[in-house]
Amino acid sequence: MTKKINQLIIVASLIAMQPSCSSFGYNPFSTGVKEQSRTPQNAIAYECDEGKQFYVRMQNKGNDAWLIYPDHEVNLTKSTDNSNRFTSGVITLLINGDSTTLNDGEKVAYTGCKPQVKK
Repeated sequence: MTKKINQLIIVASLIAMQPSCSSFGYNPFSTGVKEQSRTPQNAIAYECDEGKQFYVRMQNKGNDAWLIYPDHEVNLTKSTDNSNRFTSGVITLLINGDSTTLNDGEKVAYTGCKPQVKK
């Protein structure tokens, strides 16, 4: 008797886990691919020499640049000596049109960076 009750509970659980067609939109057999933007919202993509890339989101009326790397994010504050330079003390972003550079410490990490226009 206990075995039949256990089987009944398992079957009832499986039925309860089945979503209704109208409330669940995932189809694991679908071949359609939904392309999503890889650019973070309200950010500018920069493409640099050697295929490097990063994103910048300007905030605080242009006084902060939120630097978005592929694996982490850093807030950079506008320098008082240059209106196009943003720094965290270690990381420096110099926005200069098609020759924007990003230095991480003493090493120039990204050179020849150009802002990408959204299509």
